[in-house]
Amino acid sequence: MTRRLPFSPWHLVLLPIALVMVAPLAWMVVTSLETVDETRRFPPLLVPESFEWRNYEAVLRNAPFARWFVNTMVVTVVCVVGNLVFCSLAGYAFARLRFAGRGLAFILILSTVMVPFQVVMIPLFLIVRSAGLIDTLAALILPNLATAFGIFMMRQFFRTLPLELEEAARIDGASRLGVLVRIVLPLSAPALATLAVITFMWTWNDFLWPLITIYSEDKMTLQLGLTTFQGQHQTNTALLMAANVMTMAPILLLFFAAQRWFVRGIATTGLK
Repeated sequence: MTRRLPFSPWHLVLLPIALVMVAPLAWMVVTSLETVDETRRFPPLLVPESFEWRNYEAVLRNAPFARWFVNTMVVTVVCVVGNLVFCSLAGYAFARLRFAGRGLAFILILSTVMVPFQVVMIPLFLIVRSAGLIDTLAALILPNLATAFGIFMMRQFFRTLPLELEEAARIDGASRLGVLVRIVLPLSAPALATLAVITFMWTWNDFLWPLITIYSEDKMTLQLGLTTFQGQHQTNTALLMAANVMTMAPILLLFFAAQRWFVRGIATTGLK
């Protein structure tokens, strides 16, 4: 009689992969607790001789990290809310409303997903500059209030919902907007959570666009501010890793908090 494993055999494959993916994060945390001399040793230390918690204090003392954090949080939260609102409205219009050119408009919007950001970077910069938004947080917010990916994702999810629920609400006298707010959106929590997490991660980790549009130190985001820890001739690796740990903490907390909704949204989007 064969003995069954107390866990799925797939865990034997997934566990090594998980360890490989966690290793860089663990190494970053270890390095953030080392001295500058320990970070330069070879072979590197797996466990610091003394845990330098002062590295985190030094990051807050030597750089306007709190200001960068607030800037990043403001930009990210506004972009997340904007995507949830505008992508839901546009996605519902493409999923349920019938109007001339609906298919062509959706194809044109979807085709922009395949265009690399480097292609539209200069035209977008010229538009932002002509609007007088250079070196402001608005330059980071306005171009990211809605995305083609978000519109596509919400449209696909709305198409999976039973049409009979909306028709019943319409018979009872609800408007299109009322149907969306009272019927459709409450049933779309997994898709909304997935879009929120993805938008949060994209905006929080964005580096290239802030690098182009932000010049003042007090307007920098976290990803842009991390570059100030890298000098031309040497880098304080311990402080850089400590700043990275504090930068990644909100993303990890958000992902673990919304993991159940995130997986459900990815699994059900696009199914009919």
